[in-house]
Amino acid sequence: MERDPSPGGARRALGRLLEAVLASRREANAVFDILAVLQSEDPEETQEAVRACSRLFGALLERGELFVGQLPSEDTVMAGSQGATRKYKVWMRHRYHSCCNRLRELLAHFSFEVKELALSTLMKFVQLEGAHPLEKPKWEGNYLFPRQLFKSVVEGLLSPEEDHSLLVSRFQEYLEHDDIRYHTMQAATGVVGQVADRYPEVPPAFWNNAFALLSAVSLPCQEVSSSSFYVKHAELSHKWKVAHLKEHKKAFQLMWLGFLKHKLPLRLYKKVLVIMHDAILPHLAQPTLMIDFLTRAYDVGGAISLLALNGLFILIHKHNLEYPDFYRKLYGLLDPSVFHVKYRARFFHLADLFLSSSHLPAYLVAAFAKRLSRLALTAPPEALLMVLPFICNLLRRHPACRVLVHRPLGPELDADPYDPAEEDPAKSRALESSLWELQTLQRHYHPEVSQAASVINQALSVPETSIAPLLELTAFEVFERDLKKKRGQESVPLEFLPAQGLLGRQDDLCAQHFTLS
Repeated sequence: MERDPSPGGARRALGRLLEAVLASRREANAVFDILAVLQSEDPEETQEAVRACSRLFGALLERGELFVGQLPSEDTVMAGSQGATRKYKVWMRHRYHSCCNRLRELLAHFSFEVKELALSTLMKFVQLEGAHPLEKPKWEGNYLFPRQLFKSVVEGLLSPEEDHSLLVSRFQEYLEHDDIRYHTMQAATGVVGQVADRYPEVPPAFWNNAFALLSAVSLPCQEVSSSSFYVKHAELSHKWKVAHLKEHKKAFQLMWLGFLKHKLPLRLYKKVLVIMHDAILPHLAQPTLMIDFLTRAYDVGGAISLLALNGLFILIHKHNLEYPDFYRKLYGLLDPSVFHVKYRARFFHLADLFLSSSHLPAYLVAAFAKRLSRLALTAPPEALLMVLPFICNLLRRHPACRVLVHRPLGPELDADPYDPAEEDPAKSRALESSLWELQTLQRHYHPEVSQAASVINQALSVPETSIAPLLELTAFEVFERDLKKKRGQESVPLEFLPAQGLLGRQDDLCAQHFTLS
């Protein structure tokens, strides 16, 4: 094809070639000129070539002018004695494959516009190839889907070399269709396994792309009466697995289990745990299969353990998970950093739920109340405004623990018997101690903290104090709230002795050395 340097020259030249190929089979060799422009380094020319290929092969698929069945070798067919029509269809099918392979390569193009156009064109071919299959059905009513073509699309999204999160977000609109979602899960499971086997150390970019794609898959909560298929079929059969939510859940489960069995970057574990409780566990066919992953994550410590709490909570309360050392490990998570981590609100919300049962032994609740009271001595005010009501709620729920604040016949103590270094709450001797830390906090510099700590001076009211509004309280909000308080009109004394002159009192050092002239 001769290059036309004028604006829009490539579009006009490609348009003439396209019309010639579609008008007559004699002009079929012009396809090579169109495919050659796909190799152009100019993004504008590349996009024009992609559009031309979309129109060309889209029309050929609809016309049925591509060979259907197991594709034979091009050389074998051309050298044989088959008819011209068969030769043409086989030849054109090979050109179609060349086009799809190049479009797959363009998913890694430096221009996002080219990537986006290549993706939408490939998905158009998926839809057309599904409606006009290039393989013969094995039996009547057999479900056909262009799995190989679609798998190449998923492979392009899961690039090991560069970040494709933006392209995955563009692909997410296709995941609203049941068939695309189902085959995405199947293809992603296979690609993750293949890449993990291929690389001794899988590049971080691949894991990021895989997580972006897997987390974009969302299943409906219940079976819907009508399926939404991207590939149009004359009629849908209930025998097809793709039409049933149960099969989708199985594919979803295999996808996530296949992903999580590999060694992932630490920050990716955090991202998985953040969405585990509401985006993964409810859609698994067998949620209990996540027990090993969550318990190992809970044993890691730090932020990983905090994030694993949500998933464990669901498994314990909804799926009867037995975890003997659960409360011991929860007790171990209470350290000074718990007031400063990003997930503080989530942790205390779940801790409040776990400690809400009236069947918990008194020594266990007392250990948590005492540990939190000791940590409160060095906690920031915004955390104290949440922790102090939290401790008081523990005392309200468990009357046996009120001896920590009122023990009329108790012995005089020379030292606190509580052992803060003991990891086992049963051996910490918290129930023998007292919450003297709360009395200390009654002298806190912040008046709201002092007021919150003074609640224990009176009989605790029956209704609990809701800590929900306080969970995400920040230092900025506390400061802003203090600024907006209206002070009284009374004068605030600044000195005990009033000044007698401009330079202070007569016996002041300043008045002895300086005078006004």
